[in-house]
Amino acid sequence: MAYQGEYFIQRYGEEAVKRTPPIRHMLDAGLPVGAGTDATRVASFNPFVSLYWMVSGKTVGGTAMYSSENRLDRMEALRRYTVGSAWFSNEEERKGALVPGQFADFAVLSEDYFTVDESRIKFLTSAMTVVGGKVVYADDEFAPLAPPDLPVSPSWSPVAEFGGYSRYKPTAVACVDGCVNLCGVHAHAHGWAWRKNVPVSDANGFWGALGCSCFAF
Repeated sequence: MAYQGEYFIQRYGEEAVKRTPPIRHMLDAGLPVGAGTDATRVASFNPFVSLYWMVSGKTVGGTAMYSSENRLDRMEALRRYTVGSAWFSNEEERKGALVPGQFADFAVLSEDYFTVDESRIKFLTSAMTVVGGKVVYADDEFAPLAPPDLPVSPSWSPVAEFGGYSRYKPTAVACVDGCVNLCGVHAHAHGWAWRKNVPVSDANGFWGALGCSCFAF
């Protein structure tokens, strides 16, 4: 819903969207609730987009979907991602909380999740990630602690030439427009594509650089 809320409202109406899903009512009823992204299928793998959606009740485009009755505070939303999801994998005693005896996995974020402006939650990134007590990623002031980069696999992946995809890039977002909206959901990057060395000969192609990029979500 964070990505397709506008389309859902257009198709089913504003009343129906209020129950998609009724997270707060599920918790109040005592049901176990975990959080995820459905990554690589219909959404980004970025957990902070999902946290933003649960806290703000808005789509990534800013459309309000839920009233306060169906939104979570920041701590509760974070618990769905940690202890909530650990319940579903039957690992509550091994992960989900920073307590003795559980996995030493945590991340130091680019900004304080609990105090940053609500609209910026979806832009948070990891400045340092620790798994099993070892630093596996570090950037910014923690960069000296970063381990060597892993080899790109497969070796022919565009990542080897252009870098990864995980960091938020305001300059790229500024180039995205929705002047065609063939799929009714995702925007298109016409301005970016015309200035780059990418195949843009098929200007009307649905899967081309000037068409819908649904396949990348």
